Amino acid sequence: MNGEERSVCAVELDYAKAPYRLGGMDIDFSKETVVMGILNVTPDSFSDGGRYSHLDAALRRATEMLKDGAKIIDIGGESTRPGHTPVSLEEELQRTIPIVEALARELDCAISIDTYKAAVAQEAMKAGAHIINDVWGAKREPRIADVAKQYGAPIILMHNRERAIYEGDFGDEFIADIEGSIAIARNAGIAECNIWLDPGIGFAKSLDENIEAMQNLDRLSDLGYPVLLGTSKKSLIGKVLDLPVQERLEGTGATVCYGIEHGCHIVRVHDVKAIARMVRMMDVLTGKQKVKF
Repeated sequence: MNGEERSVCAVELDYAKAPYRLGGMDIDFSKETVVMGILNVTPDSFSDGGRYSHLDAALRRATEMLKDGAKIIDIGGESTRPGHTPVSLEEELQRTIPIVEALARELDCAISIDTYKAAVAQEAMKAGAHIINDVWGAKREPRIADVAKQYGAPIILMHNRERAIYEGDFGDEFIADIEGSIAIARNAGIAECNIWLDPGIGFAKSLDENIEAMQNLDRLSDLGYPVLLGTSKKSLIGKVLDLPVQERLEGTGATVCYGIEHGCHIVRVHDVKAIARMVRMMDVLTGKQKVKF
């Protein structure tokens, strides 16, 4: 199956309202906020390191998250937590590709590969993934945009930078950084509807800057592309509430609800069941969904 058959989006003026058919899932951001479940197959992730590294455990976890309300499963083979140890290309491929293949074979869901490496993205697409989630916004390895173009796949461009130093207005530099990633995607010929954005909460930002990035979500959404929010259990919540990782569900829920109110279309989370209920309630309150009796 080629990329154009996997990823079908009806282009509209507002690309955040384009419907998609991905991995047997119908995704329409104008009708629902989509929940992305995190499946880390790494030994050192900050929340669930080592729990889902084996194929059977990963399949069980993915199945559970889909039952709980996720539509996208995001598979990551290299931790991006502060102080993480980078892994080789070969190691990342060994961790992720068998699991992508198994999920594509066994489950009806959209599969996202969480990587900045073009070669990993390429192999994951071959194995059945549908979305590329790049924490470097196509700036670490710009060829990853060519992979997205080749397969007709959405690519999530996250805000990040090598040096967390902002010399002018943070909000302006934040948006300019994102626009730089968008330019890479456009220059590669990626369809406008396949460009998705992520504010990069927890990356290259101080506590105050993470809060300001959240407060700039309206500006990010106004660019017209789907926006993913990934705040699940992050240090922003831990520092504000003075809580350890395992006690950050309520804080995560608050950021998710705030994000939905300010234009986010996808939320990337660990605790799918609880967050999916909050998302459903917010979608009704904001008018995206109607209550069915």
